[in-house]
Amino acid sequence: MKRFLLLCAYTCFATLAFAQAKLPAWAFGPFVRPANVNPILSPDSTSTFLDPMSGKQVAWESNDVFNPAATKKGKYVYVLYRSEDKSGVGIGERTSRLGMAKSKDGIQMKRRSTPVFYPANDNNKEYEWPGGCEDPRIAQAEDGTYVMLYTAWNKKVPRLSVATSKDLLHWTKHGPAFYKAYEGRFRDMASKSASIVTKLEKGKQTIAKVNGKYMMYWGEHFINIATSTDLINWEPTLDKDNELAACVRTRPYHFDSDLTECGPPAVITDKGILLLYNGKNKPGEGRDTNYTANTYAAGQILFDKNDPSKVIGRLDTPFFVPSAPFEKSGQYPAGTVFVEGLVMHNKKWYLYYGCADSRVAVAIFDPSLKQ
Repeated sequence: MKRFLLLCAYTCFATLAFAQAKLPAWAFGPFVRPANVNPILSPDSTSTFLDPMSGKQVAWESNDVFNPAATKKGKYVYVLYRSEDKSGVGIGERTSRLGMAKSKDGIQMKRRSTPVFYPANDNNKEYEWPGGCEDPRIAQAEDGTYVMLYTAWNKKVPRLSVATSKDLLHWTKHGPAFYKAYEGRFRDMASKSASIVTKLEKGKQTIAKVNGKYMMYWGEHFINIATSTDLINWEPTLDKDNELAACVRTRPYHFDSDLTECGPPAVITDKGILLLYNGKNKPGEGRDTNYTANTYAAGQILFDKNDPSKVIGRLDTPFFVPSAPFEKSGQYPAGTVFVEGLVMHNKKWYLYYGCADSRVAVAIFDPSLKQ
């Protein structure tokens, strides 16, 4: 009976949202928050583990849990989420580790009591101590390997970094994504937020090649394209002046006036390459007055499949904005829905997102409801 009522509530909300939505045919959505289930993950002060940095037991997810990646393994959805302990005060001042939860229905989560990815006494120590591992995005290669792009944070320079796994539990860290590119030119550049391009075939989402190479969109102040032949070493694209080429920039007086931060893995559709991203509203002149200053809301961009730097569609207003109390309170009270995980599950798209840098929630898009 409980599951039936939940289904009825979801259908009702989905119908209402669909009727109100004004999304173009190329966009995903509407994404609907299932009734009475969010947030699906919240901080837990009872889970502890032996921290390699301090040698002490640490309540590793006691302060905040947010910004989740998501992927499929068998019949389950797996969510890897950023967690913060209480080792500091303020965003970026604590240590972040990645916890993992799994779900058969995409909503009810069974989480592990210890993190699956964290700063350790390993080859990435100089990049991850003491800030840790932040904001993952995960996609699966055709050979079954899971590729994770995350931010390594040593409290000096954030670096977009790469790790791989066969089982989501045991990970190999490969270091900064741009370590070798252009003879190390971008090795120490601040970088984050990468969305590998994927394809959906027979219900399975895997990493795809575009024009013969693996490709990702990345960045937060503007969006750049990087390519790879091995999914480990990545090369950003440069413009005619030998500088990073921006294929997308912020827009004054729009919801993305301050930042355009890439979201979950991009998806190749019959219309083009679809990227969901996180836009931040400026705090001062140039902000969109329809939204609170510093609000994070989500947008969508469509790129040409043959020329993946060419924008052929972009939403002028966000498709997903903070509305629930837990999305407008906590560590980031200006309001945040920060999208990072997107998986096809039971013929629906499940979007996992961070709420005000403090909780994890889910919204669902049913393509069968879109005409």
